[in-house]
Amino acid sequence: MDGTHASRPTLEQVARVAGVSKATASKVLNRRPHISADTRRRVEEAISSLGYVPSTGPREADRPHAVAVVFDSLVNVYSLQVLDGIVTAARAHGVEVLVEVVDPDHRADGPLSTAWIRQLGARGHHRLIVVTSELAAEQRSLLRELGISVVAIDPLNPLDDEIVSVGSANFTGGLQATRHLLDLGHRRIAFAGGLPISVASRERLQGFLSAMSSAGAEADPALILEQGFNFPAGLEMATRFLAASTPPTAIFAGSDASALGVLEAARRSGLRVPQDLSVVGFDDTYTALSTAPPLTTVHQPIIDIGRVALRTVLQQARGERPDSHHVQLATRLVVRESTAAVDAG
Repeated sequence: MDGTHASRPTLEQVARVAGVSKATASKVLNRRPHISADTRRRVEEAISSLGYVPSTGPREADRPHAVAVVFDSLVNVYSLQVLDGIVTAARAHGVEVLVEVVDPDHRADGPLSTAWIRQLGARGHHRLIVVTSELAAEQRSLLRELGISVVAIDPLNPLDDEIVSVGSANFTGGLQATRHLLDLGHRRIAFAGGLPISVASRERLQGFLSAMSSAGAEADPALILEQGFNFPAGLEMATRFLAASTPPTAIFAGSDASALGVLEAARRSGLRVPQDLSVVGFDDTYTALSTAPPLTTVHQPIIDIGRVALRTVLQQARGERPDSHHVQLATRLVVRESTAAVDAG
């Protein structure tokens, strides 16, 4: 045994530091059930403090490849369509998909935590896709240290070029949505965006502002809110817009989910869509066809985004250089029945 291997922390050392048997430490490492929370915590702390990463030796080549995928939430159509694309591509490449969801309580061992990332590397899973979630500098550093290949889909925060991101042409999509409303004669247009730190939301907002400026239409700061890509956020933002002394004649929602909230706010206010208020969404998820009226929206190829992310993380794991560090797939406007000329009706 050479000196390098002799100096590496062992599972026996992890068990000794945690005060458990080697078998118990192995069960925690492999995320087996029926382990008490206290025992699991002690083993994970030992793994973290020792910097333990098991040596898989020659068996590594025989292990099935796996890709871990972490979502901020699976309770939305966007995430399910991304997952559809990832699973479809994974099946074609013969790899396993391990799905996790970020813990809202931020447990010390929750997905994307230091302990979780170390366990990911310890189990030999060196491919990770992070969907619409934040990756802090310390997380990125640890992933790099452990040799884990990472691809971010619509990252929540700006990333450096060490992390490949995959998404749609959000700026262009913002332009397309806003120009459509401008072409219909609207000038008092509101923007209901995602969280202020969201890269995708900021890019869509910049497209909105660029289109407004190019048309000589002043964007009213009071008609720009960024609270989230979900129904409650869309409902709250639209309710505030429509309560203004001079309400907008159109609202560009940063996602289809928030557009549903906008439609509900219009209904509660006694407004007809599109006769009294035009609404544009973003995503073109399955729900856009089932709204009343059917939603005009910006189509982004969500399933393809999942496929591209899966292929890209596998390329990285093979040591291949990505074609781009920021992959943007094309968007297009899909006009349905939720938008009309400003003087219609």
